[in-house]
Amino acid sequence: MNVVVITGASGGIGAEFARQLDNGLRSIDEFWLIGRNEIKLNKLAKALKHDVRIFLLDVTDELGLDEFEGFLTKYDAKVRMLINCAGYGIVGNFARADREGTLGMIRTNCEALTSVTHRLIPYMRRNSRIIQLASSAAFLPQQDFAVYAASKAYVHSFTRALNRELKERRIYVTSVCPGPVDTDFFALAELRGKSVFEFKKYTMASPEAVVQKALRDSVCKREVSVYGVLINMFNIVSKLFPHKCILDLLALYKRIHG
Repeated sequence: MNVVVITGASGGIGAEFARQLDNGLRSIDEFWLIGRNEIKLNKLAKALKHDVRIFLLDVTDELGLDEFEGFLTKYDAKVRMLINCAGYGIVGNFARADREGTLGMIRTNCEALTSVTHRLIPYMRRNSRIIQLASSAAFLPQQDFAVYAASKAYVHSFTRALNRELKERRIYVTSVCPGPVDTDFFALAELRGKSVFEFKKYTMASPEAVVQKALRDSVCKREVSVYGVLINMFNIVSKLFPHKCILDLLALYKRIHG
């Protein structure tokens, strides 16, 4: 059985990957959607043409992942695509942040993504794909977004290295690094603080466009997918100039604009 596995499929970018792949894949038997919102997952499943198997699962739950892996064995599943979208961010000063929520970012964005990836690679064969949702926040440290940016830097670095390791097996891995995307992300992230990037509204992208670019880059076996002219410029600037200078300018911008 050929399957696509998507974590964080309850909404946002994860759900958009499912919708776009549903229209383009013919050799897939089932979509296996992992998430925590049963209502949203059922609604998505009804909208897809492919057969769907829903797993109500917190990806930080290792026992739950053990059970999920058991289904892979039981159904002799071949994972043709793994798309890791589960994750979240919290904006705010680190010293005043909720400790459990902050540690949860690391567990979800880093540990769980690593665990899911490590578990599923043995079930993949040649010309399979892995797509990991990183962020443009991975390009440099970010004041008041410190742990989130660091967690996504981990995802970005891990993904690029993994792509090199798996090339001999012809499994291709892509790190997707969008800027702000028009989802519920910032509604949750900014509950306790505002991002230094108040100009995010000028770079806000649609999930449809980000996913379309990511899938195209994955097909082309590209290691990194960055959507949008401004975010590509941000990527280039973060490579050309010392991070200290960029961080100083961002701190100045924040002081001026409060």
